[in-house]
Amino acid sequence: MESLVSALEALFPRDVWIGLTVLSIVSFIGSLIAIPFIIVQLPAEYFDERYPRAWLRDSHPILRLTFHFAKNFFGSLFFLAGVAMLVLPGQGILTMLIGVSLMDLPGKRRLERKLIGQPAVLEAVNKLRKKFGQPPLIVTDAP
Repeated sequence: MESLVSALEALFPRDVWIGLTVLSIVSFIGSLIAIPFIIVQLPAEYFDERYPRAWLRDSHPILRLTFHFAKNFFGSLFFLAGVAMLVLPGQGILTMLIGVSLMDLPGKRRLERKLIGQPAVLEAVNKLRKKFGQPPLIVTDAP
């Protein structure tokens, strides 16, 4: 065990490992709070291709551009945190789903439907939504 610790300390100083551990714990606790809140707030038809998404359509262009940048920035952070949570403690797939949902990417809606359409993920999400009195998510492709 001591040889493993020595090898890790050779790569990065002990302070870096302590910082990464604290960051991992904080992100885990944050994801336990934020992910359910976000999932419960989604409209039931969010993943239904038949309903177009109109986000700040009638707002001032500068306001829309500012929020567009912030939304993509935080989406990227959530997605990267989700990737890290695949090997660290946390809800990796759900965090990645939230990140992808926030970002504006080509093929985004198809990827969202693929992620949320996994039976285990959709069942867990809909169980959470039911617990908070929300209708289940509708996941459909374009007609």
